[in-house]
Amino acid sequence: MERPDRTASGVDEPVFDALWKAHRRRMLDLAFRILLDLRDAEDAVQEAFTRLARMDIAGIDDPEGWLVVVTTRLCLDRLRTRRRHPTDALDVANDPFDPRALDPSNRLTLVDNVTLAMHALLERLTPAERTSFVLHDVFQYSFEEVATIVGRSAAACRQLASRARRTLQAESAPGRFAVDSALQQQISERFIEACAGGDLEGLLTLLDPTVDGASDVVPGVVVGSAEVGPGILRYLGPPASPALLYLPVGDRVGIVAMRDHRVLALVLLTIENGLVAHVDALAGQGPRAAVSTALGLP
Repeated sequence: MERPDRTASGVDEPVFDALWKAHRRRMLDLAFRILLDLRDAEDAVQEAFTRLARMDIAGIDDPEGWLVVVTTRLCLDRLRTRRRHPTDALDVANDPFDPRALDPSNRLTLVDNVTLAMHALLERLTPAERTSFVLHDVFQYSFEEVATIVGRSAAACRQLASRARRTLQAESAPGRFAVDSALQQQISERFIEACAGGDLEGLLTLLDPTVDGASDVVPGVVVGSAEVGPGILRYLGPPASPALLYLPVGDRVGIVAMRDHRVLALVLLTIENGLVAHVDALAGQGPRAAVSTALGLP
């Protein structure tokens, strides 16, 4: 996703650049949660920043809040006009993990998790239900703030989120899907930030000292934060610097590594006692294909 051209808008370039760097990732995360389609999410965020480029930024008291409102409403417009298609479960029976994987029975199974139960269930919600649920339950906005963003009353937004929650609880099988927690959201954001900046010290604060890491394409298990942390940055930090996107997978934090709209790997983080206790990197053909399908990528 490229930064909007604002040469003709008269916008203060350093100010706009700072806002782009500070808020683009969060806006993309928000848009993706609502739209469940990466390309649509990128388009919505691009449009939001394009509109910001036409504004008198100095006259906006809260640019981040302005971006949240505009991005959310652009997403709602897309949901309301999008041609709907039924969501089918992924047929992955004939696409197993890489055969070189070490003990694949202990890895995430495609049928149970890479199909992303949350993704499929959110598709069943109405645009208003999905938006209210994502803003309140995932991004922790109050219902008064949600009401301002979506243009409904706080009571209506509370009812919509409650209805969405009941739908998700009723339609998800026991143990298959845990609603996103604020802790998962926080850890995912800090993990992505540390990787993007090559911040080993910041990454180590998220890892349990006895964390272990494994991959489905490289045999063996790495144990200890002093080994796992540098290994993570070797593939997710500079200079490799893939685009990183948070995607919840069951009760685990999923980080999708991408380049040029191509999925490179799905990194799964298991959280125990507030720290990352296990890291599983899935880079085999099966997981990458399943995640690509779930994200709406070709």
